[in-house]
Order: sequence, then C-alpha cells, then structure tokens
Amino acid sequence: MKPLFFTLMMLAAATLAGCASRPTATKHDVEELSRALQTLDPQVDPDEARRAAEIAYSYSARLAEQYEVTTSPILHNTMVNTGVKERGLCVHYAEDMQARLSQENFRTLSLLRAIAEPKNDFRIDHSTAVIAAKGGGIYDGLVLDPWRYGGKLFWSPTTEDSRYDWEPRLKVLRRKYERRMAKEAA
Repeated sequence: MKPLFFTLMMLAAATLAGCASRPTATKHDVEELSRALQTLDPQVDPDEARRAAEIAYSYSARLAEQYEVTTSPILHNTMVNTGVKERGLCVHYAEDMQARLSQENFRTLSLLRAIAEPKNDFRIDHSTAVIAAKGGGIYDGLVLDPWRYGGKLFWSPTTEDSRYDWEPRLKVLRRKYERRMAKEAA
C-alpha cells in the first residue's frame, strides 16, 4: 500500500509541477535593469542597455522552458545529474545566457562569467553570467542569474550579491586546477 501511495503522490506532484507558470517580467523589471546597466558607465548606450535587459529577462524564461524546469533549481539539478533531464544546471544557464547576449555584438557592454565557490561543504559551485560596461570586470558589472529562481531572472551588482562571493571564472578554474595537481602530487 505504501508504494502505491508514494507513486500516486509523486504523480500528483509531477502533474502540479508541470502546471507551473512560465516566469514573466514586467515592463518595470526591464526598465529597472536597463537603468542599472546605463549607470555602469556614462558610455553605455541606452538602446543597448534596454535591449540587453529585454533579452536577459525573456531569455531566462525561455531557458527554463527549454530545460523543462518544473521544480526548484536544486531538484532540477538532481534530475540533470541523474540523467533524467539534459540541461538546467547553473553552468548551462550561464553559458547559454552569455552566448545569447554575445550574439548582439554590443559596442558598449561586455559579457563575462563568474563562479562562486561554496561557503561550506554542503554546497556546490555556482556559475553565472555578468554584464559590464565595455572594458569593465566582473566587480564592475551586474550578475545575471536565471538559475537561482528557476528561470526568473535575478540580477544585482556583483559586489552586492549577499548570497554568493563571485570571482572571475578563470581565476576559480585555475585555483581548482592547482589544488587538483597538488593533491595528485601528494
């Protein structure tokens, strides 16, 4: 009886999760991100900032739809890691967001990547895309994190994101490589 009950509960949860609405952004959301992008540097083109904001919001929702996200990001990660789903890890969102925005060939904005290593043993690395004024680094830009809320875009200045301590992607990857080499040598 317990296995039948459990199976029925899982089916009900899956059905309800499948009814989850696609994340949407309001005009105000897009305008707010656009203004934040424009304040990164006086040289940022307002049209580019608006276009980047529109794409960041709409593409975040599109990625969640493509990845078939119907659960929390952590549960979705489990499904990806066990082979039930193909994509939807934070690194997938970061890669795809960076690639999509890069297609715009912005003249006054640049796309970067950042990683936050875990603060404790129970967490994993988190990857994100960062958008900055041309020539700026990750600490001068805005985190664009569609993974955090399962396709609903989270953004903030990189240095003001209280949940993660972001570092340049290559710096983190180099440090991990050096640790692995030291461990193998020992």
